[in-house]
Amino acid sequence: MSSSEHRDQTANSNAATSQGHQLLMMLFKAGQGFLPLLAAIVVLLVVFSLWVPQGRFLRFDNLVDLAQQIAVNAILAFGLTLVILIGGIDLSVGAVVAVAGVVSVSLLTPAGPVGGLLSGIAAGVLFGLFNGLFAARTAMPPFIVTLATMLMARGFALGFNESRPLPISEQQHLFLALGNERWWGWLPMPVILMFVVLIFSAILLHSTRFGQHLFAIGGNREAARLAGITIATHEVLVYVFCGACAGLAGIIHAAQLYSAEPAAGQGYELNAIAAVVLGGTSFSGGVGSIPGTLLGAIIIGILDKGLNQAGVHFSLQYMVKGGVILAAVWYDVSRRRLSR
Repeated sequence: MSSSEHRDQTANSNAATSQGHQLLMMLFKAGQGFLPLLAAIVVLLVVFSLWVPQGRFLRFDNLVDLAQQIAVNAILAFGLTLVILIGGIDLSVGAVVAVAGVVSVSLLTPAGPVGGLLSGIAAGVLFGLFNGLFAARTAMPPFIVTLATMLMARGFALGFNESRPLPISEQQHLFLALGNERWWGWLPMPVILMFVVLIFSAILLHSTRFGQHLFAIGGNREAARLAGITIATHEVLVYVFCGACAGLAGIIHAAQLYSAEPAAGQGYELNAIAAVVLGGTSFSGGVGSIPGTLLGAIIIGILDKGLNQAGVHFSLQYMVKGGVILAAVWYDVSRRRLSR
């Protein structure tokens, strides 16, 4: 081997070592950022294991049910993470859950389970496209746009079948499996779908140029515009993705209930927003992560199930979740002030 080849090989080896070191440091820093969330999950599990009678909170079947309940909120929160990351908001996802449910179930017989599934997701995509176009192409604040969409979607769901539920026939095995099937006898299908959306969202946000552009838009819109990023296109696509997530969540929720409920999804947007904020995504934009959102959804899920099983009145449950959201936002604001 010549000396020049040896030098090239050494340089390549050093470069690979440097990249590996940088990757390890990045993963270490990310892990450090998640430590408070992981600690909060452990504390909540310990508290409810002692608080819930007969120690049934940490039973395996109860934890599996908890994971199944978390799945719908987590899928909604993954879509909302991208929206909030660019400084937007979507208040309509809860109502879109109801719309996707009634649309998909109503088309099960004529279109089959695949057609029903695709129609429910398409309904979510249409509402997301509507939100994105109005948020990106007009001067209207996303809060007002999605608030109006929430009311329209809720009205559509309630008026679709004269406010009556649409039951799902037991013959629709494939559709019902989306909400109730358990692989190997214990792993719920909604949890599998949640991880599929988690992986796709994480790759999209953290490993693509599109995701880098979203961080840039959320961090400084004017700088992103001057850098040549098409802000309007990215904004529309983000809302479309959020709508697709809401459509999928609506289908899973209808399958879990064996019925499409026109009033389904009420308050779901608040739980999803809480999961996003708890996961470290800043309302100011430019800061956030998909794994953090998953941990936030787990915390919200543990709070909901734990407080219910502990017999806490529902009014106090709302107050607790409100306090948690307030504490998370306060922490985010304080952290940003310190970083400046």
